[in-house]
Amino acid sequence: MIRKGWLVALCLLAISCGATAKDKTAKEPMNVLFIAVDDLNDWIGVYGGHPQTITPNLDRLAEAGVMFTNAQCAVSVCNPSRAALMTGIRPSTSGVYGNSQLLRESEVLKDAQTIPQYFSSYGYKTMARGKIFHHPHGPFADAQSWDTMVALTGNAMHKHPNKTETMNVNGMPAKNTFQRGLDWAVYPDITKEETSDYQTAEWAAEQLAAKHEKPFFLACGIFRPHLPWFLPQEYYDKFPLEDMIVPEVDENDLDDIPRIGQQMSGGLHEEKDYIRIKKYDKQKEAVQAYLASINYADECVGVVLDALANSDYADNTIVVLWGDHGWHLGEKLHYRKFVLWEESCHVPLMVVAPGVTKAGGKCTRPVNLIDLYPTLNELCELPEKEGLHGVSFVPLLKDVDKKWKRPSLTTMGRNRHSLRSERYRFIQYEDGSEELYDHSVDAMEITNLAGQPEYEKVLKDFRKWLPEENVEGIADYKKKH
Repeated sequence: MIRKGWLVALCLLAISCGATAKDKTAKEPMNVLFIAVDDLNDWIGVYGGHPQTITPNLDRLAEAGVMFTNAQCAVSVCNPSRAALMTGIRPSTSGVYGNSQLLRESEVLKDAQTIPQYFSSYGYKTMARGKIFHHPHGPFADAQSWDTMVALTGNAMHKHPNKTETMNVNGMPAKNTFQRGLDWAVYPDITKEETSDYQTAEWAAEQLAAKHEKPFFLACGIFRPHLPWFLPQEYYDKFPLEDMIVPEVDENDLDDIPRIGQQMSGGLHEEKDYIRIKKYDKQKEAVQAYLASINYADECVGVVLDALANSDYADNTIVVLWGDHGWHLGEKLHYRKFVLWEESCHVPLMVVAPGVTKAGGKCTRPVNLIDLYPTLNELCELPEKEGLHGVSFVPLLKDVDKKWKRPSLTTMGRNRHSLRSERYRFIQYEDGSEELYDHSVDAMEITNLAGQPEYEKVLKDFRKWLPEENVEGIADYKKKH
């Protein structure tokens, strides 16, 4: 039971014009609570991505500060997205484009000072548990970035006792690792308290209850709704299968897009997700499993937010919650991420900064996760760091309607880029083929306008923002024995 309403407290703090709060935040350094939720798209109540989602804790966080409704990831897949966010360097410069490339093997990133390393150099105590970099442990966790990195405990629910090499628990046959990855089911005889994400949230809560002599940068990485969607029974029970609303899909959606885009979608290939899920009539099950996973993640986030509300740090802690990329559930004949369309590039991003943000702020300007590094530096009054590719969006935290001319860049492979403005999404592939969508009339990106002469000026303006540097990808990491 929380002793005070955190949302109310933060709202009052944000709108207060009195000197007390300002004096307090001016005299003591700001802490940072950094929450990552893996594979989370906009199926969050306040974002309106799906009408049946249940996310009370994510909603209250968004309503306590500024939610960005047009935030984009730097890369639409886990490892390079997080590498770009944490170093402030684009993949087109680092060469880290995929999940198998270790950021420290990039010549550009081998000595890069990550966000927590930069904060640590200015006196912060940095702590992490869960998935902040690509893995929660091992070389991809980049332990050198943290003063303290804590190993996972509990059941991560990655392996199901009923799964076999050839049959997923959800009833779909699986011929390879990729097909085996798309799986979901109730995990038998387990409570949420026994699971890894929940225990990670409880660990973060313990840190917030502790006494710290130095300002802290506390990172909490929640794995769900990343696959596999194995969960305790209670989460599936909240989403009756027969009631599930499936995203509308235009079966001809790929007809007007370039060949490379069609290949990335996989929607025309019988061995890929879209046709397989349709063949086995699993569309509703997939929606149910994803919504259940989001609800589980939301409860984990709630544990952390309640702890902050009850702590001594509620009034001087910046809260940032982000998803590393979006997720498709049939849109563009596609499941998962790995592409350059809205559902894959669009991410949730929420910021509560005492003394800076106002409660209930909604910003439609196109920002990027790579902008978090300079933004946090400015919020915590650290010196500006040179060489970062992002820009601070603190001006938008102060005024959500402030003019913002920069489109937001997402990359998915060498020379494959997407740019998002408030109105349009532009995509260019390595062969020069393009896509353009007008979100003012086409939120689902059904009609590709790139071939229509009247949009040539729009295309030309977007091309100016494409990165000039597009280095080759670094070699895949090979485990050292």
